[in-house]
Amino acid sequence: MAVRGRHRRYQPNRINRASLTVTAGGAGLALPLVGTGTAHAADVETWDKVAACESTDDWDINTGNGYYGGLQFTQSTWEAFGGTRYAPRADLATREEQIAVAEKVLDVQGPGAWPVCSERAGLTRGGDPPDVRPAGGAASAKTSGSVKDVQPQTTPQSRAGKARMYTVVTGDTLSGIADTHEVRGGWQRLYEANRGAIGSDPDLILPGQRLSLRGEGATAASGTTTRKQDKQQKQQQTQQKKEQKRDSKAEAKSEAKSEPKDQKRQEQKKAPQKPSSSDSGKAKTGKATTHRAVVAPVDASTGTPYHQAGSSWSKGYHTGVDFPVPTGTSVKSVAAGRVVSAGWGGSYGYQVVVRHSDGRYSQYAHLSAISVKSGQSVGVGQRLGRSGATGNVTGPHLHFEVRTGPGFGSDVDPVAYLRAGGVRI
Repeated sequence: MAVRGRHRRYQPNRINRASLTVTAGGAGLALPLVGTGTAHAADVETWDKVAACESTDDWDINTGNGYYGGLQFTQSTWEAFGGTRYAPRADLATREEQIAVAEKVLDVQGPGAWPVCSERAGLTRGGDPPDVRPAGGAASAKTSGSVKDVQPQTTPQSRAGKARMYTVVTGDTLSGIADTHEVRGGWQRLYEANRGAIGSDPDLILPGQRLSLRGEGATAASGTTTRKQDKQQKQQQTQQKKEQKRDSKAEAKSEAKSEPKDQKRQEQKKAPQKPSSSDSGKAKTGKATTHRAVVAPVDASTGTPYHQAGSSWSKGYHTGVDFPVPTGTSVKSVAAGRVVSAGWGGSYGYQVVVRHSDGRYSQYAHLSAISVKSGQSVGVGQRLGRSGATGNVTGPHLHFEVRTGPGFGSDVDPVAYLRAGGVRI
């Protein structure tokens, strides 16, 4: 049964405590990890606050975006700082083991490894050492002197609004991605930077592939992966040729059968017919239906409806509609437009607001990650970020609003807006 998260009272001027104040879970925690220096340590409560900000306190999270665990380690950071002695990935390790690795990262890179959430959680060097001892931690752990040089740790929150990578979805093309994200050099430059991941055919990109948008070549695929992609491309090309041959044979037979009938029709109709009024009406109707394309923000049923009354909301009713979806669900722009804000929104948590050509604004709140930045043009169905439980909530969901202005208090019925655009909901 899906969790139906609800909001607390909207208070835009108060500091958000939901993502910072947590209870230090876990019982029977043992002695500090041997070899962790106290000069660069942070206590367990502070690490819990960082995790609440980074992953809504989900220490097992793996949404497929390249960041793992409660503290959102990249795989390279996890390996470089000895995390694999506990588990292959951070999301497979315990909370105590993740904190132990995080202490090493803090020692080498400082709080800047978590640039957004370290400030919100008060993470600094020189705090009390964490009272944890991960499994297998009896062996002495060496500090920064034994850690090989690695790139600074980054997290989804630190990259919110500054995404340099793009994950391919169904229907994408290189030219479309290049135009949407304003890639210098167009699709040709995008292809050259990601040839190792795409393969030999720039017209064939697969959902799930991650592409570099800034021209720094994506990590080249292994020889095995490249061979598999080439083989898959050849198979698809062969199948397409077979289908084209079958279609051409079928068309030839159809034309041969219909030729006598066509000749009779041509003899009977010497003058071209004028389009009927019904035909012109159909044409006008067709234009009207394609005037505006609208899609649902997520593929899910609705939860708390619009205008539901209750003391939980400052206006006395729910100003949007909720979609109860798990953290990490892709959130799409319901229509083409321009991003007017992307970032922290107080009680709304991380949010994106888009202005559309019809003058309406759509809001997407409580996100766990943001994929766009303010001022960016977005297309219908383009991913804006991922759902979460940031801000004043009691569970993960997407809060969706439609407004006449960019700010709180100008809401209109969001479900009616979607239905008017052809969305069945």
